[in-house]
Amino acid sequence: MNALDALRQWTVVVADTGDFNDIAAYAPRDATTNPSLILKAVQKAAYAPLLTQVQAAHGAAPLDERVDRLLVRFGCEILQRVSGRVSTEVDARLSFDTEATVARARRLVALYRAEGVDTAERVLIKIAATWEGIEAARVLEREGIHTNLTLLFAFCQAVACGDAGVRLISPFVGRIYDWHKRSAGAAWDEAAHAGANDPGVQSVRRIWNHFRRHGIGTEVMGASFRNTGQILALAGCDLLTISPELLAQLAASEQAVPRALDAEQARAMDLPEVHFNEAAFRFALNEDAMASEKLAEGIRAFCADARKLDALFSP
Repeated sequence: MNALDALRQWTVVVADTGDFNDIAAYAPRDATTNPSLILKAVQKAAYAPLLTQVQAAHGAAPLDERVDRLLVRFGCEILQRVSGRVSTEVDARLSFDTEATVARARRLVALYRAEGVDTAERVLIKIAATWEGIEAARVLEREGIHTNLTLLFAFCQAVACGDAGVRLISPFVGRIYDWHKRSAGAAWDEAAHAGANDPGVQSVRRIWNHFRRHGIGTEVMGASFRNTGQILALAGCDLLTISPELLAQLAASEQAVPRALDAEQARAMDLPEVHFNEAAFRFALNEDAMASEKLAEGIRAFCADARKLDALFSP
């Protein structure tokens, strides 16, 4: 049994890509996209016709609607190749506007429904885990629109998502690792921070154990991996979203994959119940330099790629 199949014993495998032709080879249950992945995919010759088709059919529509239609086109193609869900992201430029995020999410869901997609079972709307984004997710979840809160780096973000009834969160393992490695500079010891000692891995484990200990139903999906060691150290996490490159490495490996996270053990842990109101959330996030910097950086990067995606629709 290869390592990818062994991982499936403990964890739902998700493909982290907008390149839907790469998905079938690894048989993931779900798939996730973001503006950067869609931008990368749509510039390939195989996918350029999707942009042309959307522009031809809806060229008179506002730009933001055309972009949403393109995202949904990719999502529908992905849903033909996975048995589970696709995550489609709200424009990151709305990350600090609750009402606008809710409106954009509703439109994405309406577009999927117009294509005959059962959105309650097959679509997650991705939203940045700002306070405003989490509040938008609270509204959407009450309407039966399920959400995936992304750009999640801090424990307070995860707790607030659980309190809001978010369906799924995506803590970013690799970006946490990147920050700590860069911060340590020449003092960084790669071997000493591998596997279970990786700071990104430790962050996800803390969140997952807290959720399981306190019966919080929000699914935890580790994301943004830099190497297979980070992935295998989270075997047992609810879901892991993995790039095609790392999926290929796992499929080529015969490494054993023991379970690293165990719900029964988590339920026995002495972990206090924690909640954050808005003021406490903002203060906790501010106190976490890594999370504050990576959240801001992530939003800026997604916004930059959203603008580039907009530009592709220009004459």
